[in-house]
Amino acid sequence: MIVTSSESIQGVRVVRTLGLATGTVTRSLGCVSGLVGWIKNLLGGEVDEYTKVLAEAREQALDRMQEHARSLGGNAVVAVRFASVEIARSAAEIMVYGTAVVVEEEPRGES
Repeated sequence: MIVTSSESIQGVRVVRTLGLATGTVTRSLGCVSGLVGWIKNLLGGEVDEYTKVLAEAREQALDRMQEHARSLGGNAVVAVRFASVEIARSAAEIMVYGTAVVVEEEPRGES
């Protein structure tokens, strides 16, 4: 499946627009990861525990969006965007959304 943040895809044309496709994930840090992250936050620098949890959440949200697009009959998602919000202490929701479409290859010109 083609997934892009742009509104068009070079080499293919949109033949049908199906509507909004979404994927969401809510994640929290476990007690140990949260404590380790808190300590690293005090010392400065990247907090690997947070980075890992958020990267996994983004991938899962993308997978869910693609599943949703397929269920609508799509083979691509355009204009993809991410959003996140803290919903509780040490918990965040990651949402990805875009427009599910059906694309086909553009006909090639005669040589």
